[in-house]
Amino acid sequence: MPTTIVRKVYNHNLVSEFNLISQSLPYFQFASLDTVFPGTVYFPDGVPAHLRSTLSPTPAEFYKVMKKNIDSLKLIQVGLTLSDSNGNLPTFGTGSQYVWEFNFRDFDYESDLQNSESISLLRRQGIDFVKNKQIGIDSRQFALLFRDSGLGPRSSFGGVVWVTFHGPYDFGFLIKILTGTLHEDVDVFLTVVKRIFGPFVFDVKNMIRVFGLHGGLDKVAKSLGLGRLAGKSRQAGSDSLIAMQVYLALRKRSSSDVNMQMAIGKLSHMVYGITQC
Repeated sequence: MPTTIVRKVYNHNLVSEFNLISQSLPYFQFASLDTVFPGTVYFPDGVPAHLRSTLSPTPAEFYKVMKKNIDSLKLIQVGLTLSDSNGNLPTFGTGSQYVWEFNFRDFDYESDLQNSESISLLRRQGIDFVKNKQIGIDSRQFALLFRDSGLGPRSSFGGVVWVTFHGPYDFGFLIKILTGTLHEDVDVFLTVVKRIFGPFVFDVKNMIRVFGLHGGLDKVAKSLGLGRLAGKSRQAGSDSLIAMQVYLALRKRSSSDVNMQMAIGKLSHMVYGITQC
């Protein structure tokens, strides 16, 4: 297997990297998304901290808190992995294969709202907030290039299959920088997800239940015998890649089981936490 390299994207190479993405899309039509942001700072009203992990809010309740967080916070990274149905990644004629990690300048670690524990963890995982502030991407420029890249639903080749793991915040932050705002209503938000990302959107956090699996991304990957090919957890490029690996492994498991295939097909646009499965 070729070496996997995370392509670090900043302001100076943003245009050239989007050109590579556009060139790759006709051949690699599966796209996995991950975002890194400064943690969560708002939580359900009246719920003690030690009970939050056991809470099962309704989609409307979950979305209300999610929207409040996204409205108040700024994006740090976006990870993107492009793959074909066999798990091959773009190589650009080299001996390596590549995924992308976009680093944004929007977040100011010295003054912007943040969860201090999350920021400490991200520092330990290697995120350089000073470098991002100095040479990172302006999210408005990212939005313009994203719209023209072919990643949306109206591409010349029919669009991509989008993959995420526990994706509400991933889609939420990307929609925020693409449109400027999130709608108050969760159903309208889901309509916007479909309009921007097209007809095929899969949240692997929902898919794993079909296979009797549970837990976070690293736990699920380990149960499937998958390891990280590049980077660390909590880095957007690496997390987008392992999410794609898990998605393709589950598709392969279901390839000879019609019932499983039907169950997975019904999960398109079922975003974990904000849709009822």
